[in-house]
Amino acid sequence: MVFEKLRDMLSEQLGLDKASITPESDIVKDLGADSLEIVGMLMDVENEWNITIEDDDVHGFKTVGDVAKYIEKAI
Repeated sequence: MVFEKLRDMLSEQLGLDKASITPESDIVKDLGADSLEIVGMLMDVENEWNITIEDDDVHGFKTVGDVAKYIEKAI
């Protein structure tokens, strides 16, 4: 459920087809997100799931699956 909601958010924010976003998708290399888009995504994640993402944790987010796992642990 977390991945699906995150995929929907990324699809809308980045203008990508949902089918092109998988847990293994690299946020920068595969999805083409720039730093501002990543910040926006993380703010959306914090608001959607009512969590706080620590700055130090952001460096561990390479793939969509990394972010989904973080959310699952935080909620």
